Amino acid sequence: MSALYMIVGTLVALGVLVTFHEFGHFWVARRCGVKVLRFSVGFGMPLLRWHDRKGTEYVIAAIPLGGYVKMLDEREGEVPADQLDQTFNRKTVYQRIAIVIAGPVANFLLAIVFFWFLAMLGSQQVRPVIGAVESGSIADKGGLSAGQEMVSVDGEPTSGWAAVNLQLVRRLGESGTVALSVRDQGSTVDSPRELALDKWLKGADEPDPIRSLGIRPWRPALPPVLAELDPKGPAQAAGLKTGDRLVALDGQALSDWQQVVDAVRLRPDAKISLRIEREGAQLDVPLTLAVRGEGKTATGYLGAGVKGIDWPPEMLREVSFGPVAAVGEGARRTWTMSVLTFDSLKKMLFGELSVKNLSGPITIAKVAGASAQSGVGDFLNFLAYLSISLGVLNLLPIPVLDGGHLLFYLIEWARGRPLSDRVQGWGIQIGISLVVGVMLLALINDLGRL
Repeated sequence: MSALYMIVGTLVALGVLVTFHEFGHFWVARRCGVKVLRFSVGFGMPLLRWHDRKGTEYVIAAIPLGGYVKMLDEREGEVPADQLDQTFNRKTVYQRIAIVIAGPVANFLLAIVFFWFLAMLGSQQVRPVIGAVESGSIADKGGLSAGQEMVSVDGEPTSGWAAVNLQLVRRLGESGTVALSVRDQGSTVDSPRELALDKWLKGADEPDPIRSLGIRPWRPALPPVLAELDPKGPAQAAGLKTGDRLVALDGQALSDWQQVVDAVRLRPDAKISLRIEREGAQLDVPLTLAVRGEGKTATGYLGAGVKGIDWPPEMLREVSFGPVAAVGEGARRTWTMSVLTFDSLKKMLFGELSVKNLSGPITIAKVAGASAQSGVGDFLNFLAYLSISLGVLNLLPIPVLDGGHLLFYLIEWARGRPLSDRVQGWGIQIGISLVVGVMLLALINDLGRL
């Protein structure tokens, strides 16, 4: 079933986002008087095609990894004299700029629509209350303590842990201070705090901002009673069963599942001894933990889980917006994520953020499937983020992308004449090499995650 969700989710995601992106080019081209020859969603062999009354051919092709809008252009073949005024290349530089930029703009507008709907739909969020602070950590040195609620990060309100994480992600690889506003338990007064950063998590492959500060979010205590087992995990292989209660790990008493998680995480490929309680009797079970990740990011893996419990109502908050306020929220979230995406790409370029954080088609397909399986809200959230990524990537000043064409037209506007065909040809060759290189890197990252 998960494979079906992955396939359907990926096809729907790519179909919607690519169609909307290309429609942006198409709609503005038509308004500028350019004849559109073909509107294609996908590449390769056409699966379905039809024509409209203006002669445009619409195609749904076999390879759903993009799309294109083909316009009448003298550079691509001879054009009848009576159609010269409909060619793309004869339009003013301002019109060509508008046509090129319309695709990415369409993706940003689509993200605003998705976020607008999600803002009206509302969400239940966990209040960002600190459960524990690691001694000697950045958070400890900054004066944070258990029981405090994080009200804002760098001036941005934080209604839940997702908002806290998002604001912290923006500071990855940086030095300086993070300005926090916290509220003590039972208080209504906000207090300022500052966390000192020094090339924080620079180059980390899989950064975990909250944990790296030494902060453990508050969560209700979970009894260490096994409720599920990975059929291929160490726990199952050692003979553990659902219903077993973990009493001790290497002699250390256990009262909460988080103790198990913390202990296992630090022991990749280690031999441990678990004392369990089963049907009133206690047993000692030796086992060897598995490994997840590589190098410094390697962690231990037990292959077991416990049953969740309900959160206290006072630790949850409902966040929703009316139809008008949701427009502003949608625009704000789109702007925030767009800036974050641009900033992350810049940090990768300068080595402040590891290029291993770059994801390719395999990861996109997996996330599409998981979000589709989680529900409409999660899937729309994924579509909004992916639409923003598509818009941002297409605006990069790399020839063959929309941003590369935009760069050529801006240079033409500034100097009063276009660059020579030879210079543009060199640019396109360089652009193709860069795009292929990035795609291969993303694919390698995907395979490494598998």
